[in-house]
Amino acid sequence: MKKIKLDISYLGSAYCGWQVQPNKPTVQKFLQNSCEKAFGSSVEITGCSRTDSGVHAKSFICTADLLDSANNIPEEKIPAALNVILPPDIYVKSAEEVSPDFHPRYSAKGKEYEYIFCDRAYKDPFLYGRAAFVGVLDEKSMDLCAKQIEGEHDFACFMASGSKIIDTVRTVYSCRVERRDGLVVLTVSANGFLYNMVRIIAGTLLECGRGKMTAFDLKEIIASKDRSRAGRTMPAQGLYLNRVFYGDFMGEESEE
Repeated sequence: MKKIKLDISYLGSAYCGWQVQPNKPTVQKFLQNSCEKAFGSSVEITGCSRTDSGVHAKSFICTADLLDSANNIPEEKIPAALNVILPPDIYVKSAEEVSPDFHPRYSAKGKEYEYIFCDRAYKDPFLYGRAAFVGVLDEKSMDLCAKQIEGEHDFACFMASGSKIIDTVRTVYSCRVERRDGLVVLTVSANGFLYNMVRIIAGTLLECGRGKMTAFDLKEIIASKDRSRAGRTMPAQGLYLNRVFYGDFMGEESEE
């Protein structure tokens, strides 16, 4: 067996998430089919996470386990070989052989996500499916509130109701909000995320941007561990997996 690490990006609008599901279009299924066509044999694809339906990725790390009988395509030519077959909303940026013990999910030290808000006076059709359309926001107030999220906390308040996860403590390395190219962008990195955590953080900071919540309120919400006190779960279309971190600490040997 040979293990190839792929760094891919995709627009998730047309897919029911990453993971293979019966009779539904998923990114993993399209990538697996494309790999099997290119390499001429069965290929097992493993991803760094399971993004939900409609979620996008700027840098998603996965591995392809190839049989010894697979077509011997040079590493530098693998992206081109796959991109010819893949649909245009899935793109392989790079490929390299890695050791058999590398796992795209369990070897990761953390991830970084972005959530994009569009608070323009009009709904830009070119951002349809790629950003959350909201009213006018105060991004400086949102950024001030976002700082309360940094550090190690029990983030039960930011976990989807009904989730089976017991250990809800995570370390958020950075959480910031800025205006970029006329859009309001939330960027958050952590050693791990609970189910819907970033989308709930985005919904909570949305209230801060509307003047309905303060940094003190946010600090109390986190301490309460009460999901009902946090904001709503924002739609998937504004969420992007931005980076996956490997190495001994966040930022070392990062994948961009």
